[in-house]
Amino acid sequence: MRPRIKRSSTRDGHDRPEQRTGGYRTSENNRPRRAYDDRGRYEHKEGRPSGGGKPGYGRKPASGGHDRQAGRGGNRPGYEGRNVRKGFQYRIRTEHPRPAAPSMPVVQKEDDGMVRLNKFIANSGICSRREADEYIAAGLVSVNGQIITEMGVKVNPAEDDVRFNGERLRGEKKVYVLLNKPKDFVTTTSDPHAEKNVMQLISRDLCPERIFPVGRLDKSTTGVLLLTNDGELAEKLTHPSFQKKKIYQVTLDKNVKPEDMDRLVQGVALEDGQAYADEVAYNGDDRSVVGIEIHSGKNRIVRRMFEALGYKVRKLDRVYFAGLTKKNLRRGQWRFLSDEEVTMLKLNFYE
Repeated sequence: MRPRIKRSSTRDGHDRPEQRTGGYRTSENNRPRRAYDDRGRYEHKEGRPSGGGKPGYGRKPASGGHDRQAGRGGNRPGYEGRNVRKGFQYRIRTEHPRPAAPSMPVVQKEDDGMVRLNKFIANSGICSRREADEYIAAGLVSVNGQIITEMGVKVNPAEDDVRFNGERLRGEKKVYVLLNKPKDFVTTTSDPHAEKNVMQLISRDLCPERIFPVGRLDKSTTGVLLLTNDGELAEKLTHPSFQKKKIYQVTLDKNVKPEDMDRLVQGVALEDGQAYADEVAYNGDDRSVVGIEIHSGKNRIVRRMFEALGYKVRKLDRVYFAGLTKKNLRRGQWRFLSDEEVTMLKLNFYE
């Protein structure tokens, strides 16, 4: 015989089914009814700890059963108030004041629409600016039917007829490509000794413009890589004075000791000077995986810092660069930046 179901009203006014079995009324899991104090807060019975204001919720320990603040280094002297991001443990931010980026003088230029000839040739996508100077000196470039061999000549892209080997050149539009770089690909436009090049991952049909990587990731490093033909923006993103933030996820050959986490933010002595991280944190419970934030643009800086402390880097993945992330991009995939992202980069919106 099917049990009878009776509807009873809860404190919030909603109906709740209760099952009558064997003559005894039971609620779900046979738990006792909730009791509320005079302020409407839930009182835990049988010695259970109170949740402190939110009905039905007690204090939950962090993963591993440790106190959440203590598990992230909250009890360490000198680090109170900085280890606050949820999901990370032992999060430390450096006390070193990062030198302020030099203020760039505002120079009012008269925009007459004229550009240097070598820049116009480079923007057309056939070569670099240095190679354009060589072509000009060799007499391969003409402007309005006249061969030009001297440097520093300016042209009007909208009016002048610029030709290279008899073929007219037209200015190339600026494009911005975000790539999630896979392992074993070199970051260069051309390398005769490399089997895999990041340029091989970009479809020439979808992106026929001549683009180049902004900065470098070594062969075994993966993650966020920007490619563009905008030389001015590339310089702004890579020059040390602009101090663009980079975040890496580092997988080591062994667990990183807490004292070595301290040393990373206090400074590690390298052959080319002192280097330090702006922030480090264990990424979850695995102490061999560390997140590190840096602004330095020195070559292989992350690997060298960990190697100086006696660790071997198994994997190095750049997850953030100047406001760009690899969200929704699988390894080897790429996409064009949106107009909003390009504007943010040009306005120096992100650190």
